[in-house]
Amino acid sequence: MEIKFVETKNLKTKPDVSKIGFGTHFTDYMFEMDYNPEEGWHEPRIVPYQDLQLSPANTTLHYGQAIFDGLKAYKHGDKPVIFRASDHMRRVNVSAKILDIPEVPFDVALAGLKKLIYIERDWIPTGKGQSLYIRPFIFATDDYLGVKVSKQYKFLIILSPVAAYYAHGFAPVKIMVEDKYVRAVRGGLGAAKTPANYAASLHAGLVAHEKNYDQVLWLDGVERKYIEEVGSMNILFKINGEVITPSPKLQTSILDGITHRTVLEIAKDWGIPAIERKISIDEVIQAYEEGTLEEVFGSGTAAVISPVGVLEYKGKEYVINGGKIGEFTQKMYDYIEGIHMGEIEDKFGYIEFAE
Repeated sequence: MEIKFVETKNLKTKPDVSKIGFGTHFTDYMFEMDYNPEEGWHEPRIVPYQDLQLSPANTTLHYGQAIFDGLKAYKHGDKPVIFRASDHMRRVNVSAKILDIPEVPFDVALAGLKKLIYIERDWIPTGKGQSLYIRPFIFATDDYLGVKVSKQYKFLIILSPVAAYYAHGFAPVKIMVEDKYVRAVRGGLGAAKTPANYAASLHAGLVAHEKNYDQVLWLDGVERKYIEEVGSMNILFKINGEVITPSPKLQTSILDGITHRTVLEIAKDWGIPAIERKISIDEVIQAYEEGTLEEVFGSGTAAVISPVGVLEYKGKEYVINGGKIGEFTQKMYDYIEGIHMGEIEDKFGYIEFAE
């Protein structure tokens, strides 16, 4: 399918990225494509960024049939690049399948993404920790008040120049282990990147913030003992020289994080055992008490790597590595950011050029 480009002369003034935080400003253009049963996915186009007109009876507003993803673009010299674009677009279709949304044609979606990034290349900030955040998403567009799978959908990609995800920069965060509320369960939507999962996490996150914690670490919804993930990232533990992390393959309520995969692949390349398996909160506490819990950190597109300085569980705080960034965590962050910025050779093939 040919990707149409609708140009505008009303271009925006680019903001000072260091002052805008995360996800508050958007570029001049967006990618758009529609689906109906007769034509399938059709009319891919890059159009001026604009508000959407929706019926009050839009099925997504009432029943939540929607998915999204998140990835980032950088500059290598004057060339725009995207980190693991193909993997992210494949994950869009994984989420689509779980929500019974028709899978988007991979080649068209990837080509549309790359063309959009190339057109908007001047929006890519180049400061430390800065990037162009990419948000692909699909939502149902039927206008019908009834619980059923929609027949029509809209796929969009919007772009936002961003500074570092955390306002306080690359510093250890405080995380509260949640043992009351549940975000997702086996057989549910946890493996999909869908708004419902984030809605389910909001109240517990609010409670955590009121207690001066940055995020929530979720336990499994059945036995309430196996660690799953943090609200915006996967979680990893360095115990006795090994990196241990919950497995999206074994625990289907966990998102298969792309940055998570990246960390495991790099760790193995460095000769460090990287193990995906079930790990209970009791095992983590025991490792802490025995002195073998060396580091804890999260991984995700938004924050990339997020060191954890404090874990709170059942009213007790456990200070990790003296509340400081661990050596391995820092090394991993520096290495991935080096690949992002073109300062370190990408021997894994993560970087894709936009053209």
